[in-house]
Amino acid sequence: MSDTPGDLVTRFIGLLTARDLDGAAALVSEDFEYDNVPMGVTRGPRALHDTLSGFFALCTVVDWEILRQVSTGDLARGTVLNERDDRIEIHGRRATLPVAGVFEVRGGRITLWRDYFDKETLVAAMTPPVP
Repeated sequence: MSDTPGDLVTRFIGLLTARDLDGAAALVSEDFEYDNVPMGVTRGPRALHDTLSGFFALCTVVDWEILRQVSTGDLARGTVLNERDDRIEIHGRRATLPVAGVFEVRGGRITLWRDYFDKETLVAAMTPPVP
């Protein structure tokens, strides 16, 4: 059970890193918006699941560490800001993607997840090495 917006977001991130996309999708609203700023916007729990399952399929390691997190409000209406190191391994190479995340919570569910990061860092990690 989540007591604060920050608790809810921490649980959400934990489910994602455990690759429990169904569990994570259960914490978002039907009108949920995932704005992966340099990559684009998807909407709804199914789109979250589909988007991340494709990305996670490439990863042999997914480890997102919340470095700092602040929240305001309550589960009825709250906002969470966090700074993370999203560590991944793709094609046998490890990369760390510094991320700033914004989450809005309404009615006990996450309605918005917006991540800011350097697209080129992610593209470099996803590019297969040249033999």
